[in-house]
Amino acid sequence: MKRFFANFSKQFKRFRKNKRAFYSLIVLAVAYLLSLTSPWTVNDEPLFLRYEGKTYFPAFAHYPETEFGGSYNTEPDYKRLVAYAKEDGKDVFAIMPPVPHDPLKADLDVDGAPPFAPSAKHWLGTDANGRDVLSRLIHGFRICMSFSLLLTILGTFLGIVIGGVQGYLGIFWDTVMQRTIEIWSSLPFLYVVILIGSIYGRSFILLILIMALFQWISLSYYMRAEFMKLRNMQYTKAARMLGMPHRHIFFKEILPNALTPVVTLFPFTLIGGIGSLTSLDFLGFGLQPPTPSWGELLSQGLNNLYAPWIAISSIVALFATLLLSTFVGEGVRDAMDPKSGDRYN
Repeated sequence: MKRFFANFSKQFKRFRKNKRAFYSLIVLAVAYLLSLTSPWTVNDEPLFLRYEGKTYFPAFAHYPETEFGGSYNTEPDYKRLVAYAKEDGKDVFAIMPPVPHDPLKADLDVDGAPPFAPSAKHWLGTDANGRDVLSRLIHGFRICMSFSLLLTILGTFLGIVIGGVQGYLGIFWDTVMQRTIEIWSSLPFLYVVILIGSIYGRSFILLILIMALFQWISLSYYMRAEFMKLRNMQYTKAARMLGMPHRHIFFKEILPNALTPVVTLFPFTLIGGIGSLTSLDFLGFGLQPPTPSWGELLSQGLNNLYAPWIAISSIVALFATLLLSTFVGEGVRDAMDPKSGDRYN
């Protein structure tokens, strides 16, 4: 383990020398962390509301319309509530989020038919349903990155366990498992997604589980090869001679030294997850509408070529995310390669 952490420290130093990869990682991490606040900062509910001497926080808590003199227990339209209160001369003050638009709500106050072109109110315009494109892009980024991260983590875990068991046991078990994996990998992934989605629905968790059943296969090949190589190393044989249990040998002796493919492939697997979800949403087999989605926006852009702002904004967002992720992946790959030396000095 000490050797593993020592090697990791050296590799991280090499990664930091690659300024393009390091700053790309910072930009992606900051953007994702900020996107996690989008349920509160990209919404049409005030962060702070002072109404008739009382203080409210609508972005963080639910208040019924009756609280503000209405007739129903549903949540009010705060924009209209504030506007009408000012017209009536009531004591009202509101601090709206930086992007004051709900990604699921259409703007019904603009004259004409959507999609509406970019304006001071909607910086990137609206989609074909009158919903703000910028708010849907931000929420879509959060959903897309969260989906891809969870998918990558789950797929990586399965790949490590299955490939590691294959390589560690070897001989009979390796042959049986390898033939099973080859049969499983031949299944048509898209048809499986369509079939299960039509039966059980297209929820966030269900789609992750379905895709994870196929995501681990490529990594398992690398882990199998690493474990086959490392199980015959001198320190592994010494651990067996000392009577160490298989669990200790697997997790303490072999696994820390077999993680190079995992770290190297992680950014590229993340890119694959983003592309897969976007493609499925574009084809209509991804997340259930009206979930904010880049693929759904790209589909709208294709169907509304007279409104180019929809397609352009979606393509730019997707291109920038994939480009930054690629820079990070290249930096990790070079950092794990001892032959890279100090080329980034």
